[in-house]
Amino acid sequence: MINKKKSEISVVALASYTSPKISEVKNKEWITYGDDNNYFQYLIDRYNGSPTNNAIINGISEMIYGKGLDATDSNRRPEEYAQAISLFHKDCVRKLAYDLKLMGQCAIQVIYSKDRTKIVQAEHFPIETLRAEKANKDGDVEAYYYSPDWTKMKPNEQPQRIPAFGFSKESIEILYIKPYRAGFYYYSPVDYQGGLQYSELEEEIANYHLNNILNGLAPSMLINFNNGIPNEEERRLIESRIAEKWSGSSNAGKFVLAFNDDKEQAATIEPIQLSEAHQQYQFLSDESMRKIMVSHRVVSPMLLGIKDSTGLGNNADELKTASILMDNTVIRPFQELLLDAFDKILAVNDITLNLYFKTLQPLEFTDLSNVTDQETREEETGVKSNDGTGVKMSKQEPDDAYFDEIANALIDLGEDEEDILKEFDLIDEMEVDYDHEERLDKMLNLVSTGIARPNAPSKQDGTSKQESQQGVKFLVRYQYNPLKASTKSRKFCQRMVAAAKVYRKEDIIAMENKAVNVGFGEGGSNFYSIWLYKGGPRCKHRWYRKTYQLKDGTKTEITTGEAKSKGFVPEVNEQEVPVAPKDMKHKGFSPNNKNLPKDAR
Repeated sequence: MINKKKSEISVVALASYTSPKISEVKNKEWITYGDDNNYFQYLIDRYNGSPTNNAIINGISEMIYGKGLDATDSNRRPEEYAQAISLFHKDCVRKLAYDLKLMGQCAIQVIYSKDRTKIVQAEHFPIETLRAEKANKDGDVEAYYYSPDWTKMKPNEQPQRIPAFGFSKESIEILYIKPYRAGFYYYSPVDYQGGLQYSELEEEIANYHLNNILNGLAPSMLINFNNGIPNEEERRLIESRIAEKWSGSSNAGKFVLAFNDDKEQAATIEPIQLSEAHQQYQFLSDESMRKIMVSHRVVSPMLLGIKDSTGLGNNADELKTASILMDNTVIRPFQELLLDAFDKILAVNDITLNLYFKTLQPLEFTDLSNVTDQETREEETGVKSNDGTGVKMSKQEPDDAYFDEIANALIDLGEDEEDILKEFDLIDEMEVDYDHEERLDKMLNLVSTGIARPNAPSKQDGTSKQESQQGVKFLVRYQYNPLKASTKSRKFCQRMVAAAKVYRKEDIIAMENKAVNVGFGEGGSNFYSIWLYKGGPRCKHRWYRKTYQLKDGTKTEITTGEAKSKGFVPEVNEQEVPVAPKDMKHKGFSPNNKNLPKDAR
């Protein structure tokens, strides 16, 4: 006889909410991440447990790293490039790309020299070991706390505090890299956050099938004990021990447990089959795989070495389109985050390089239809000093034909000094002295035309006030100086030196709407002022002012002092005009001054 008792059913459900909880804890200076301050480990478990999630993260992190770092201007700046590559060595960059994809953020340990004038080492720092310090009153995170294992940290144990980049004078700082995510300040959720539940579901399905095999394909079952009915406490103990061994995804199968008085009745196990179980599991498996790929924005699984049954991206045209789309929408945003961080570090060392990641894309998959210059072509293809036809350019050829066009445009506006000297005498040639020009003589009586054409007057031209009725006239022109350039100089500078022409101020300023050196402007803009910043970052050239006096038949040459005594003083120019960009280090013009365009730093 079986004692009839009330049935008790317990249901174990998977977590339905996986968004990380970020909390400020009283009496603690750091911000916790996750319910147990261990959310990074949760992400690692989902990476290790889900085959689809694992493959996608590995594939995308490898695409982010590509073939490593390079710079379009590495040939022009070999010493700076060598320093950059020594700082950001391959192992460091590869780990940063991996952490950024898997964890949604990454960190660089920045180590300064003893005198703290430069950064001598940059190393990957395991992001799971860091927690952010509570923000200051301005909303800045000034430091991060380190513990090798936050789950094992004792209540009275204090983690190590490491200052954030730019917030201390210490020898070691942490540069924390993360994208913006709405609603999150201290940490950034992973870009595949919505797929974590499906990653966990894929794990459970795999565990179920594995343990079903290990248990001899045992289905759900009825277990009878025919040796009497124990008391309630004993029944619970027996049930818990059986449940511990036989239930859950790690020990597949449900069971019904029965105790019988009649010992003579043999215990029996009766399988209870699940209707169309294989179809249900197949659906869950396929659905999990699809949702995980959607969360990672995988355009075509073939790009990551994943073959599915959709047929998507199985021909060359589809693969090419998918490759270009994924590179632009998924891979490059990650790369830009890393490159921005590298630029911050290099700026401390007074290094300016146009860094990029060499792509893993096949060359024939690269879209070059809108590429008009060599540097962009190099960034897209990773092929250095190549014109796109597979033929190496000679060292005498320009890096970019477009730079030649810009130089030609300015040269066309210039004047041959020999033509000027037919009517005028050169009376003054000098580097513009800003301090002297601040004392500008207010007796100027200048003729202003503003016409931007060759041989036209300049608004800086003028007549002597004392001798205006005698018609003594002066021309003010500028020459790109010094008149020398090496084979390593930028092609723009080489062309300007070779032309050896003189220019009106208006002609030079008119070129500000031309992309002289692509990407050298503020924030990577193609446009900047040639008048102020000449050939761009580290350029050694400057503008020299030349003053000419019109020949009057009685005196062909006068001294600078005589010209000034007659009331003619050239118009004051900006401070930057007489200074080569490489020398812009006086007050307010430091290469690290964020208020200056990128090309001046």
